[in-house]
Amino acid sequence: MDRATAALLDVRDVVTYYGHAQALRGVSLQVCAGEIVAILGANGAGKSTTLLTISGLLRARTGAILFDGHPIGRMKPSGIVKRGISHCPEGRALFPEMTVEDNLRLGAFLRTDREAMAADLGRVYQHFPRLQERTRQLADSLSGGEQQMLAIGRALMSRPKLLLLDEPSLGLSPMLVGEMFRIISDINAEGTAVLLVEQNVGAALEAAHRAYVMETGRIAFAGSRDEVLHNDQVRRAYLGG
Repeated sequence: MDRATAALLDVRDVVTYYGHAQALRGVSLQVCAGEIVAILGANGAGKSTTLLTISGLLRARTGAILFDGHPIGRMKPSGIVKRGISHCPEGRALFPEMTVEDNLRLGAFLRTDREAMAADLGRVYQHFPRLQERTRQLADSLSGGEQQMLAIGRALMSRPKLLLLDEPSLGLSPMLVGEMFRIISDINAEGTAVLLVEQNVGAALEAAHRAYVMETGRIAFAGSRDEVLHNDQVRRAYLGG
């Protein structure tokens, strides 16, 4: 994407370390309002690290991250959430001994607009009717698919402009994978941009408008969904043929 096009998220030459080990090596990517953008690549390529750096859970050593035109690379995670980015991490990170509804309400802990929060809770239940049926159940009593729904619903409760999703289909049955990506597309159609890390390449590219392919902490290829799908070299080298 041309940087002349106004990007909602603009990541510029970001370098991130885990201790003394370099994890990201000059990563640049953009997400425009209204887009679903996928980050693809093998395990250990730096996909999750990219999301953690954007959400402030890891601090970039060098480079810049701009959101809605404002630098956020030195902000605390709570400040980044207030700006409009919500991160649904791999592994879901739910509070297992709390109810479904309490987990959802925790997603809005920085908000004070109670009427709008109630409306957003209703919106989450529209996307995930099974959660509404289980509002008083503890999170750890839910199935894997229901827990993933709860994690995404909690992230939506901050009313993000950009939703970061890390492996939303992990551990789900093929039928639930299709349902999950239909819901992600619905959330996007309502106006929320999505940056998606996903091992299920077929499902990710079916939903995404554009994709970045990562290799050992770098962006190895970037293009539209069709450009990624029809580039034989990219498919063989990074997407398992």
